[in-house]
Amino acid sequence: AISPSLAGLTEEDIKGELRKAGLSEDGKATLYDGRNGEPFERPTTVGYIYMLKLLHLVEDKIHMRSVGPYSLITQQPLGGKAQFGGQRFGEMEVWALEGYGAAYTLQEMLTIKSDDVAGRAGAYDAIIRGRKIQAPNVPASFNVLVNEMKALGLNVELVEE
Repeated sequence: AISPSLAGLTEEDIKGELRKAGLSEDGKATLYDGRNGEPFERPTTVGYIYMLKLLHLVEDKIHMRSVGPYSLITQQPLGGKAQFGGQRFGEMEVWALEGYGAAYTLQEMLTIKSDDVAGRAGAYDAIIRGRKIQAPNVPASFNVLVNEMKALGLNVELVEE
């Protein structure tokens, strides 16, 4: 019997249709474990199975960047493929590099490759001239934090040793 959802058929009509189809009245069936063939302890409600093709293709997802736009406030690379942004290097990725002892890689990812404007330009210049890359500077995001703290009325100064 075909009926619009939530209208037309009563519960008894549905049970009658299930009986006619040779199924149990509660709409449950015994399912079997695909690994060992044994039935599961309790019957399970089953219905139509919808299978749809997922169109997540690598050629649509892949994104790379060598140079690109940076945020005017934080000087960090923009996020997302649509803005031709950089890859996010989150807290857990930082922990992973810390765990492997990759301090210089981590320092490069969080300064020169991110928001150290002067360090980025200096590293580029050093590579072109064949010189040693200098130690990175304070990231621009730190300056943003300091300015936000000053806006709250806190006097914050960076003491260099």
